[in-house]
Amino acid sequence: MNQAFQPDLDAYLERIRYTDPVAPDLRTLNGIVSAHVAEIPFENLDILLGRPISVAHHDVERKLVHERRGGYCFEQNTLLHGILQHIGFDVTPISGRVMYQKPLDPLPSRTHLFLLVTLDGGDWLVDVGVGGLSPTSALRLVLDHVQSTPLERRRIVSEGAWRGLDLRAPDAVLYHQALIGDVWENVAQFTLEKMHPIDVELANWYTSTHPGSHFKDRLTVARSYPGGRKTLLNREFKLRSPGGEVTSRTLGSDREILHVLATEFGLDFPAHSRFDCPGLVQSV
Repeated sequence: MNQAFQPDLDAYLERIRYTDPVAPDLRTLNGIVSAHVAEIPFENLDILLGRPISVAHHDVERKLVHERRGGYCFEQNTLLHGILQHIGFDVTPISGRVMYQKPLDPLPSRTHLFLLVTLDGGDWLVDVGVGGLSPTSALRLVLDHVQSTPLERRRIVSEGAWRGLDLRAPDAVLYHQALIGDVWENVAQFTLEKMHPIDVELANWYTSTHPGSHFKDRLTVARSYPGGRKTLLNREFKLRSPGGEVTSRTLGSDREILHVLATEFGLDFPAHSRFDCPGLVQSV
């Protein structure tokens, strides 16, 4: 990640409709996170269109801010990393494994990027790139404490003997969990290991191009809104309330998909656009 990057802060704040003053404090951090996940959708559509995914700061800013598109974790959190640094926050990129609805065996690859923000002597986790479960506020890095957010309740728990990154047992890990209905669901597993730029490049290349990447075989889009979350997985469009209640409908045609992308997620594509993936074929 390019430390010399100077983002267009005004354009970014306009993109996420954030109008309050900004400063390196918790109020600003939570406000930006909440606005970001509401206005910049999580999506993998360029992958399905056969377009390369760049994680260079200027390319990410051009796509997500100026072209008013969305992206996945490497794009979303790269953009936010540059914005928060520019405001004056102490930010470290962190690697993890997305665990939602995935088994522990086999273990998913460590191909997730999120952020650690150190503020007033405490550490906070920020993740605007974990799809339909992206937290709508920063999470305090404390163990076994239920934290309220504008949507779901969250917590950080440990597995194994955890006494910090340097003193942990070799197999000790942390889990970010969200309360969905009455079940604590794993969202991501991590160890607070820093994700260096070369690791971001490699993981992004794998995630966007490898035939085994799940981003190659399904269409996935998500954003939050004040009353809950909107998601589109292949042809299933869902609205989920903070309590976990879900309403859904199946989109029967490509035209319907394009209409929902435009009206529900603010993603406009030409009428001839077609997203090539097995998930869309199988769900017909």
